[in-house]
Amino acid sequence: MTFNEELKALTQLREAQRGQWDNIDAASAARMRVQNRFRTGLDIARYTAAIMREDMAAYDADSANYTQSLGCWHGFIGQQKLISIKKHFGSTKRRYLYLSGWMVAALRSEFGPLPDQSMHEKTSVPGLIEELYTFLRQADTWELNHLFRALDEAKSAGDDSKVKEITDQIDSHETHVVPIIADIDAGFGNAEATYLLAKKMIEAGACCIQLENQVSDEKQCGHQDGKVTVPHEDFIAKINAVRYAFLELGVDDGVIVARTDSLGAGLTQKIAVTQEPGDLGDQYNSFLDGDEIRAAEDINNGDVVIKQNGKLVKVKRLASGLYQFKPGTGEDRVVLDCITSLQNGADLLWIETEKPHVGQIAAMVNRIREAVPNAKLVYNNSPSFNWTLNFRQQVFDAWQEEGKDVSQYDRAELMNARYDETELGQQADEWTRNFQRDASREAGIFHHLITLPTYHTAALSTDNLARGYFGDEGMLAYVAGVQRREIREGIATVRHQDMAGSNIGDDHKEFFHGDAALKAGGKDNTMNQFG
Repeated sequence: MTFNEELKALTQLREAQRGQWDNIDAASAARMRVQNRFRTGLDIARYTAAIMREDMAAYDADSANYTQSLGCWHGFIGQQKLISIKKHFGSTKRRYLYLSGWMVAALRSEFGPLPDQSMHEKTSVPGLIEELYTFLRQADTWELNHLFRALDEAKSAGDDSKVKEITDQIDSHETHVVPIIADIDAGFGNAEATYLLAKKMIEAGACCIQLENQVSDEKQCGHQDGKVTVPHEDFIAKINAVRYAFLELGVDDGVIVARTDSLGAGLTQKIAVTQEPGDLGDQYNSFLDGDEIRAAEDINNGDVVIKQNGKLVKVKRLASGLYQFKPGTGEDRVVLDCITSLQNGADLLWIETEKPHVGQIAAMVNRIREAVPNAKLVYNNSPSFNWTLNFRQQVFDAWQEEGKDVSQYDRAELMNARYDETELGQQADEWTRNFQRDASREAGIFHHLITLPTYHTAALSTDNLARGYFGDEGMLAYVAGVQRREIREGIATVRHQDMAGSNIGDDHKEFFHGDAALKAGGKDNTMNQFG
């Protein structure tokens, strides 16, 4: 509803109370309604799910319509990201938030910093979703509050043209609320545990849940060793659990991202159940490493024997009890994982790779698309990659294959700063600049994200300030390095009291107390120095 429609409805409601609500100003109440568009997390989940579905269709029509996000570990960080996007680009369209399980473990656990092994409290994830949306909704209130104050000034000045202009801006206001792709890791237990946690995440506002095929109690970061995957039947049960959670809560458009770690995972916890040759369990077991049994004496106490491709095979089992996959089967297992997930309820794929290489990703996606033509990826533009070294080596290898002279470059030392201004270094930077565009066009990537960029930016900016402030620069380190830049670059936080809601609070005081309101924004407010 528009502001005037809300005003009309609330005016009628106030009048119907026969004088009991005479202290309530309908215009103020209408303003508060407009400034609080989303009442619940489920309202947010339904709204953002529809956005994601529209964006997926737009990408299917034209791969240039890919989407992006940055991982955020605090509501304020997510809020400032969206405010910045609106300031620089005028719209949040096709720009999301990512909630990283890694950052929850490292930054949001009551146990303190933890490795990415699902050891943090599972309630931390829905708690962060709720926090992110609280801050995004506050950004709406904050931005609209400035518009309403400008509207009051225009009305006081009798400027009807300005009144209409600002009213139109209020009615067409674009919310800071965008989709969050939320990491549920490996589901934090069995399928029932996954369902219960998924419900909490959806109720907090999540329209999209990312689920991985690692063993829940053996979960590792996707960029570390020791990953253990589960048979497809176990993973499908968890996909089902998440879908049931969406449907129970009325988020029919909810999006599931099925992540596979098979490219880097060489182990499985258990052998899949199989009923006949060629079924899904048999396909999973066909990748298990083992030795063919030719005689009964080849079997020792405790050995596990399966029938594989018509032969009896003694499966290789480690001292940990885990089973080993055949070397070099990772890509084939990825393709099978992805096809199976899409055919059993997943909407998007996540392939965890060891390097950012368009050709490698495209090779797998093309095979997947032979079975599922509209297969689309969510891809981790991971800070675990050394992007500079990877792309310089990719350029080096491409030039060498073309027969170009690369004798001036040492492939193993390409990270060295002496290569920054060279032709190779500049070409690698251009490949990096175009990676998302190229990968979306050639490798089916619908959504590009960086999992934990704000972890790194917080550390870097803090290091810069600490070095100067506690060194010779003293207060100048803050003034020149932070505040002066905030003022000149139009960063909203320079007026931190306003950003935290001081003006909103003043307006509410006036609503509640009338002329007796004791406001914080008077002439002695030091924030007036910033305009």
